Amino acid sequence: EAQLVESGGGLVQTGGSLRLSCAASGFTFEDYAIGWFRQAPGKEREGLASISNGDGTTIYADSVKGRFTISSDNAKNLVVLQMNSLKPEDTAVYYCAADRATDFGLGAYEYEFWGRGTQVTVSS
Repeated sequence: EAQLVESGGGLVQTGGSLRLSCAASGFTFEDYAIGWFRQAPGKEREGLASISNGDGTTIYADSVKGRFTISSDNAKNLVVLQMNSLKPEDTAVYYCAADRATDFGLGAYEYEFWGRGTQVTVSS
């Protein structure tokens, strides 16, 4: 069974950093792109960054470009989102998701299966 499990969320002050991990199992990791999304209360789910585990191609949303970095470790079936210079508006539940398509984007509708999420709270 395909599974994604997020970890690394927590409470951090403005300007701080967090490192989120997405552990994958039950599918061929290299065949998928893994994306990170977030959803704040009352808001739509927002795509932040995604990486192709096949060739390492990455894409980022403008809202996080320069602050967040996505990376993957194919040996560990792990995708990491390093988040720096965090702001209160980054507070949300963060999810990772998998997309088997070769031309991947940041639309949530493109992704086939999802983790359960991890809470990130940035205090002002």
